[in-house]
Amino acid sequence: MDQLKFVVEASEAESITQKLGLPSVRHLLPALVQPAQSLAHPPISNYHVAAVGLGSDGRIFLGVNLEFPGLPLHYSVHAEQFLLTNLAVHRCPSLLAFAVSAAPCGHCRQFLQELRNPSDLQIHITSQKNNPNDVTFEPLRDILPNPFGPFDLLDDETPLLLERHNNGLSLSDLANGFVNSQSNGSDKNGSTSASTTLLRVAALEAANDSHAPYSGCPSGVAVMDCEGKIYKGSYMESAAYNPSLGPVQAALVAYVAGGGGRYERIVAAALVEKEAAKVRQEDTARLFMKLVSPKYLIVTLKLVAVHVFHASFRPLHIKAGKFNFLDESAPQNDNS
Repeated sequence: MDQLKFVVEASEAESITQKLGLPSVRHLLPALVQPAQSLAHPPISNYHVAAVGLGSDGRIFLGVNLEFPGLPLHYSVHAEQFLLTNLAVHRCPSLLAFAVSAAPCGHCRQFLQELRNPSDLQIHITSQKNNPNDVTFEPLRDILPNPFGPFDLLDDETPLLLERHNNGLSLSDLANGFVNSQSNGSDKNGSTSASTTLLRVAALEAANDSHAPYSGCPSGVAVMDCEGKIYKGSYMESAAYNPSLGPVQAALVAYVAGGGGRYERIVAAALVEKEAAKVRQEDTARLFMKLVSPKYLIVTLKLVAVHVFHASFRPLHIKAGKFNFLDESAPQNDNS
């Protein structure tokens, strides 16, 4: 493996395992942790964390921590959150085991509870092993006894994290071309109406994949880079609320894992969420994208209203077949 990738295909993982003379792919996970730490981006703490997991389909997935200067610390992405998002983006149905460079914090131990049968998840903490040949794993139940999680709040039929979701969201305007025809068309960043329509579709798909059983407020974000490549991420809730991962962070995980490069290469973003949702992502998405990639076009789509925003111009408000420019200095009401 010449260059470490965020997703290692099952056949490649088996090949590397055999070349190193390891008994199983699971034994390969700890060996990849230290190289993976170099992929982390923690400009605030300078503390590089990596988690390397084995999916049920035999693929290996990497997760690293991401920090965002200028934003509150709780917008950071933990390595374990990155890992699970990476699995979700690549449609891996479950995580069997993972090795991590440091003991998972309480925040991440709680986030892992959103998986099916989380107590059986096997964990290897490399910083606690003095012998590199010691590749023993311990179940999550050993480091999080008496847990609180989905089993306390949801029925057995509700899909959990990494399981297939369909939130039944649709945008009839998007389907019949109305949004496309009323959009700005083309902007100074080279974002055309055709590409922004693809961006909207990706954000809608991400919202339909969203794990939001506690609030009932699914959402999704898609970002597009200067080459027109699109990366999408879904909002992921935790039963404990605070460890939930926002859709912007999830989309940025997809961007980083997909080799997107520096955030400044992002030229457009789209958010899909419910109209008048109790848990809203729009303001957070605006703040996040403004600081992460100042030269962006952000499109916010709701089930009833559509708002098209540009970083340098007044927002264009579209609703019920009408559109008009709004005064940025005046308060804006989504329900108007």
